[in-house]
Amino acid sequence: MMSASDTAYRDQKMLGTIRYRLWRIPMPHRRNGPIGMFLFCLFTLMSTARPASAEVTRIEFTSKQPYGTFRAGDYVIWQGKIHGDLSPQEVIPGIDKASRNERGRVDYAAKIILMMPAAPRGGNGALLVDVPNRGQVWAEAIYNSPRDVRFLPGTLEQGTGFLQDHGFAVAEVFWELGQGADLPSFADADGKTRFVEGVGFAIVRDAADFLAHAASDKGGTPNPLGGAINRVLASGRSQDGRFLKTFLLNGFNMMGNRRVFDGMHVFVSAAGLLPILQTGLGPMSSAEGAPTFDNPDFPGVNDGPLTIGEITAKVEARGEVPPKMLLVSSTTDYYSLRASLGRTGASGTADQPLPANARMYDIAGGPHVPAPRAPACTLTPGRLDWAPLSRALLLHLDAWVSRGAKPPASELMPLEAAGGEVPALRAPTRLSAAVIQVPKRDQDGNALGGVRLPDVAVPTGTNGGQNLPQTFTCMLIGSFSPFPATKAERERTGDARPSIEERYHGRDDYVNRIRVAAQDLIKRGFILPEDAAVIIQEAASSNLFAPAPVNTEPR
Repeated sequence: MMSASDTAYRDQKMLGTIRYRLWRIPMPHRRNGPIGMFLFCLFTLMSTARPASAEVTRIEFTSKQPYGTFRAGDYVIWQGKIHGDLSPQEVIPGIDKASRNERGRVDYAAKIILMMPAAPRGGNGALLVDVPNRGQVWAEAIYNSPRDVRFLPGTLEQGTGFLQDHGFAVAEVFWELGQGADLPSFADADGKTRFVEGVGFAIVRDAADFLAHAASDKGGTPNPLGGAINRVLASGRSQDGRFLKTFLLNGFNMMGNRRVFDGMHVFVSAAGLLPILQTGLGPMSSAEGAPTFDNPDFPGVNDGPLTIGEITAKVEARGEVPPKMLLVSSTTDYYSLRASLGRTGASGTADQPLPANARMYDIAGGPHVPAPRAPACTLTPGRLDWAPLSRALLLHLDAWVSRGAKPPASELMPLEAAGGEVPALRAPTRLSAAVIQVPKRDQDGNALGGVRLPDVAVPTGTNGGQNLPQTFTCMLIGSFSPFPATKAERERTGDARPSIEERYHGRDDYVNRIRVAAQDLIKRGFILPEDAAVIIQEAASSNLFAPAPVNTEPR
């Protein structure tokens, strides 16, 4: 039996066939004209259901620099702006009131950064569109971050070079008010300038579609990726994972009858959406805020569909083919961002079934955001490096989109009702039947289940605990509490957790356990062999154990 996604995809292919054959059907004055007219009207109706009302008018690059040499060849980095205009009839609140250009359309502009092969056709054919978070790019930090120097958002450093080694072209498309996007505006009844923030969705849609399909802009400037792209993936983290889900929910993943993103990699977005389908006074975006322990009823984030199944059902009901989606949550997200509601919806404790186009993975012990230092927080920040999982999952998403190779089955942590000394963020008052749940933990305080990276499978401390105070920053970085080094230290401090000395029979035992855990993850598709080698190397040089004896005499 065909799934709803397969049926929609089949219908889209049939539509393309109909469009081609229309030109071969005689017009109504001929014998079989009525059939031609029927099909013509059908095609017209279907194509106007999602008008291609947007247009990239100009793309300009003010900086063109070499980026480095990788397995896929030489890369360049180009930075500039993309300009476009929209029909005032787009379904975006406030756009009908915005100023119009000489063509009666609504202008926008946004910063854009491309990291791409110097010879575009030398890439792997995939365009990865990264959605910046509060003006900070994330792709390099998510996928290229090295193990011992965790990249923070905003970096354009090469790092491990993973994306470039595998031939991805990367586009950073800025969309947010006050953070690299020039949004249309109008004066309200009080004379205040209001910005049409929902245009941010149209900017990302138009830029992605242009880079994937256009030969040039309206002025004839060539698309630097013209002819080199055959699939488009999107990556969004936290705020921008919420961006992608809201983008999909509200129909922005279609340009006319063409899908924009074939796959989406959504990180640590919990059960949230992004409230920018409104007009704002600026100077910053309505996307800036989120529910916190001080303001748990912050509106717009947990007001709409909470699960990916609910979102996908609405997409399919419109006749769209939903993208393939991999959704990743950290342990911290369950305490601070209501991630359990992304599994259960607005009531009860039972997980809703995932749609066929989605997989979901929990990072046991993972912090929402890496933070090498957090002087404002009470505890040591979370330290788990989950970039290896990000890299492996991106390759799975690309293979799923390009070859139909299914990714690993979902891996989730078992949950229990929230409680305890450090509370989880409560449900919004308006969701009276919602039940907030958090991961079950073992005797060491480490979360059970989920994807267990070697540092959690073979722990040296408790990963993913809550930090304090529960400010917006500290509630997201999680904590790491190391085990006592020796039995004597454990007894002296009253720590109930076995010490390193009691857990591992020396360095070899510890390294071998790390090696076994890494090999298991390789086999199951959750890390790559090259990442396993780095993890094992670090374990072998750990300072938790006495150094190996050194020969001082020459041989």
